[in-house]
Amino acid sequence: MSFKKILVAIDHPPITPAVFEQAVHLAKQESANLMIFHCVDADTRAEFITPITPNVGLDPLGSGLGVGSLQPLQQAFQQESLQVEAEQVQKWLQAYHQQATSLGISAQVDYRVGNPGTQICELAQNWGADLIILGRRGLKGLTEFLEGSVSNYVVHHAPCSVLVVQGEETATAASH
Repeated sequence: MSFKKILVAIDHPPITPAVFEQAVHLAKQESANLMIFHCVDADTRAEFITPITPNVGLDPLGSGLGVGSLQPLQQAFQQESLQVEAEQVQKWLQAYHQQATSLGISAQVDYRVGNPGTQICELAQNWGADLIILGRRGLKGLTEFLEGSVSNYVVHHAPCSVLVVQGEETATAASH
């Protein structure tokens, strides 16, 4: 089987270098184009950056600021946070892009905010990927169920072949 368009989905866990190395190896071997992709998980991000909103009608300082008044501030905070994160992701992806191009691989980068599994499959479909390469953190049992499995979703919904690079379950992941 020959691959001409390889989508590599990377994240920040320790398995990323192994995933990227596998993608670069196959792209070089197959003379394939490489799409280096990262998705900011909207659900995880929302939990991290969404400030707690006071109960409706609660105004202990008599400031006149109700829930409706805080929503523009919350939206501005989320927008600013997203902008900072987008800039960091772009720099990070550019470093991987430079590594690939220095090896003579035709590469491009993309990132999105959303559900990682869905975004990976949509990009693969729209870009016409022949192969998706991504990592699996090695979570098991309840931890995998609670945190979800992007690799499992992609394997079952991808429009093309999928290569999953296995990670090792970490001590902190095992203790959750």
